Amino acid sequence: MCRFVAYLGPPVTLGALLIHPPHALLRQAWAPRHQRHGCINADGFGAGWYDPARRPEPARYRSARPMWADRSFASLADVVASSAVLAAVRNATPPALVEESGTPPFTAGPWLFAHNGAVDGFAGAVRTTLRGQVSDARSAAVEGSADSEVLFALALDRLDAGLPPADALVEVVRSVTAVASGRLNLVLTDGSQVAATAWGDSLFVLDGDGAAVVASEPYDDDPRWQPVPDCSVVTARPGGLDVGPLLP
Repeated sequence: MCRFVAYLGPPVTLGALLIHPPHALLRQAWAPRHQRHGCINADGFGAGWYDPARRPEPARYRSARPMWADRSFASLADVVASSAVLAAVRNATPPALVEESGTPPFTAGPWLFAHNGAVDGFAGAVRTTLRGQVSDARSAAVEGSADSEVLFALALDRLDAGLPPADALVEVVRSVTAVASGRLNLVLTDGSQVAATAWGDSLFVLDGDGAAVVASEPYDDDPRWQPVPDCSVVTARPGGLDVGPLLP
């Protein structure tokens, strides 16, 4: 289980988004307010952000340490700014290892991805079944043992086939639920748009001031935050959000 936040809008520092708000991702690492499974997210964290003037691929910082224990990230967060950010804190699902390879966000080309939840039975036959659905090219890039990496590989195959991001995530949910139960709050961005699913855990959206935010839970007390119904898919661009049903 994890907590994540995806932001698109006017440039903001990582500190202003992830550290300083009263219920920021930093606080969610040890005191989440809406997490339905698990209690703390101390098994690593990561942040990815875009600077399209320099390159289309995002930069990424990951650590297997708790977010509150990483002073290096706290030091750089107030001087790194971006108009597109995806960050997460991790609560590893046993028997997944606590290591950097399993820490979100995951990246490939222009894409960043995170997963809040777990695929039931992934340590056994379900993992073999889902890995068997991944193309050889995408399977070769899977580094660790986390279910999230396999879900990302499945999404990448669908993006490679030409599906839009939201449709790619919907197809991943359908593929997984055809063979296993689980919690599948997925989020995907290329820096210009965000797609996300609500399937088994909390998800919220915020639309205002030229920004669109999709997050596991609100990082402040702004009354414009809206909960996303379970079994929904979200698409977001700066200044625009759409929430629709995710049919099984």
